Formats: sequence, structure tokens, C-alpha cells
Amino acid sequence: MTWYPEGYLAKVPMTVMDMRPNPATGYPGRTYRFYKGPVVFPFGHGLSYSRFSHSLAIAPKQVSVSLTTLQAFTNSTLSSQAVKVSHANCDDTMEMEFHVDVKNEGSMDGTHTLLVFSKPPPGKWSQIKQLVNFQKTHVPAGSKQRVKIGVHVCKHLSVVDQFGVRRIPSGEHELHIGDLKHSISVQTMQQIKN
Repeated sequence: MTWYPEGYLAKVPMTVMDMRPNPATGYPGRTYRFYKGPVVFPFGHGLSYSRFSHSLAIAPKQVSVSLTTLQAFTNSTLSSQAVKVSHANCDDTMEMEFHVDVKNEGSMDGTHTLLVFSKPPPGKWSQIKQLVNFQKTHVPAGSKQRVKIGVHVCKHLSVVDQFGVRRIPSGEHELHIGDLKHSISVQTMQQIKN
């Protein structure tokens, strides 16, 4: 959970449950997905008796999203440089694997939770980022463990637009993997199934 500073409470009436910020009223928004202000402890912050660092061992740099039918290739499908998830080929091949080396730099054994967040390309997508996966691993002092973690394009890189339609935006998505940032280029290509 996100721990907000005391001043946050003055801006958030108890009767307003909106997630997205409203600049017209000064409402700052809620949760790590929409709130951009200062925090006491950010979402995912954890205390440990050890220190952990991360490095990417294997990480894809681009992925192509194929459409399932010719009829799906319409203006509504490709609206706003994004593809409707319902018109994309979302099988198991759309899961990308990341291999992350988690190193325990402290003097005590520790368990670390590796968090993976996705941030959509710049545009009208309203969220800042969203948690898409996590993996907990035990790492003895002074050693490192390789963690394999998956990111599914249709499930994890998609966003809901202002009309409630789930879409996969084209362009550079930014993944935050632990303390690392990694860009994935999402491209659209048409594939016709017979």
C-alpha cells in the first residue's frame, strides 16, 4: 500500500472515491497508479535486514502484436495507436520471459520480492504505471539468484481507454523491474487466420 503524507488527507474528501486526479478541483488521485505527489512510503516499499541489487540477464526489446482477422483491421481496432485486445492474437506466445539476477549485497540472508511495473507509452493513457507481476526469492548473503518472470503482452501491457475498452498501445512501454528500467517496443502487424 502507499503511505501518503498528512497533507494528502486535506485534499481527499472521504466521500470521493475517484482513482484518477481531477485538476479542476485539486483532487490528487489515489493509489500508485494515478497519484503523482509526495509519499511517505511508496507502494511496494519493503524493509529488510539486507540490500538487494538487480541486473537483467535476458530481456526482449520488442514484440509484435498480430491481429486475428481481416475484419479486425478497422479504425476502431487501431484507434489512438492501440489495438483492441479482443482483436489481437493473445495466445501463450505473447508472454515474454525476463531473467533477472537478484544479488544480496548485505551480510544477512534475505527474502526479496521482485516487483515488475508497466508504464504505457506517452499519450492519453491515464495511469502512471501498474503492477504486472512479482516473484519472491530467497537469496543468501553475498550471493545472487536468477529469477525468471513473465510479462504477457495482452494482459500486462494493455490499458483500459476512456470508453472502457482494453487496448494494447503501440510504441515504447517502460518496464520497471526492481530498481531497473527497460523499454519494450510494441508494434502491430496483421495476421489473417483461415
